[in-house]
Amino acid sequence: MKFPTRTLIAAAVFSLAGSALAQGKEIVIWHAYRAAEKAAFEKVLEQFAKSPAAKGMKVSALAIPYDAYADKISAAVPRGKGPDVFIYAQDRLGGWIEAGKTVESIDFFVDKATRDRLLPGMIDAMTYKGSVWGLPINYKMPTLIYNKDLVKAPPKTTGEMVKLAKSLTNTGSGRYGLAYWYTNFYFHSALMNAFGGAVFDKDGKLTINSPATVASLNQMMTWYKTDGIMPTEPSEALIASMFNEGKAAMVINGPWFVGDIDKKINVGFATLPVVDASKKAMRPWMTIEGAYIAASSAHKDVAYELVKHLTSEEAGLVLATEGRQLHTNKAIYSNPKVSGDPVLKAFREQLDEAEPMPNRPEMTMVWSPATTAMNKIVKGNASVDAALKEAAGSIQESISALRKGK
Repeated sequence: MKFPTRTLIAAAVFSLAGSALAQGKEIVIWHAYRAAEKAAFEKVLEQFAKSPAAKGMKVSALAIPYDAYADKISAAVPRGKGPDVFIYAQDRLGGWIEAGKTVESIDFFVDKATRDRLLPGMIDAMTYKGSVWGLPINYKMPTLIYNKDLVKAPPKTTGEMVKLAKSLTNTGSGRYGLAYWYTNFYFHSALMNAFGGAVFDKDGKLTINSPATVASLNQMMTWYKTDGIMPTEPSEALIASMFNEGKAAMVINGPWFVGDIDKKINVGFATLPVVDASKKAMRPWMTIEGAYIAASSAHKDVAYELVKHLTSEEAGLVLATEGRQLHTNKAIYSNPKVSGDPVLKAFREQLDEAEPMPNRPEMTMVWSPATTAMNKIVKGNASVDAALKEAAGSIQESISALRKGK
């Protein structure tokens, strides 16, 4: 999936030399961070390079443009041309494991102490077919972000949200009570999950066109067409512009959006509301970035020590306070520098009502047909049932072709 989080402009290499530099020993790590995230990440790598666990090895980091990142991993790592460690979200994990020669299982390395220092459920996103393949570093998901000058108290239910949004909507002047990228299936997951829908069931059967998912899309269309509280043709750029101009009172977006908010906006954060129709909270998909050891790494022992360090409290505090990342180490949330940060606090609270995005290999086949379906529904080119049925057929055809090719 192409996330609405970042587009990197250039790749850059950052090296940290230990005492064994002259021996030519090196640990290479790939990532897709930029700006403050990148600076904090490099600081954490420096911590590791100076520690005994690095065994004096040089640590080199390569920042890769996000749009090309997944393809570069798929092309280079199985051929032994990639890094020792790479960082990526869990949605591609199953595909890389099934392809082979990409990710090394870390069952042999990971111990109880390392598992116990992570937030609940995080290690599950790194688990596939009973084995652990990486350690979770940070997590991201959408939450409710609002203009405190327009919204005095965030809504607790979708009924409250719609009532408030209607009072703040004036289509003639281009003002809307609610704005989010509702044609993007990733963002729709919050409603789908609240209705009990899912792309796949626990046995891996495709269920994207289930009655629950149909109901969730009908609810979205009610907000858009009947209630008229959301703008047409949403995009990340439009939503940011509207929020900064005071033309969107509430938005549903993730931590990547925070850096785009104008300093003059009196911004507030709240967990997503409970859906009146289902009596369950909106539960967005959570992307969890993991650190994985490349199958071809010649330094797997040191590579694992680096991966483990990235989950430590020492690393977590730097990544959270300086990189504004939502780190997976649970101890850092007791630190006043983290608990007192309104952004980190808000997304940590949303974590309790979020679901890890599926890491099945078939997920890569979902995004395009699902996005096509969403756009057809919103533009009135197909009913919800018909669009989802078509999407399910397209996805299943791709899945069948994948399995036949094995």
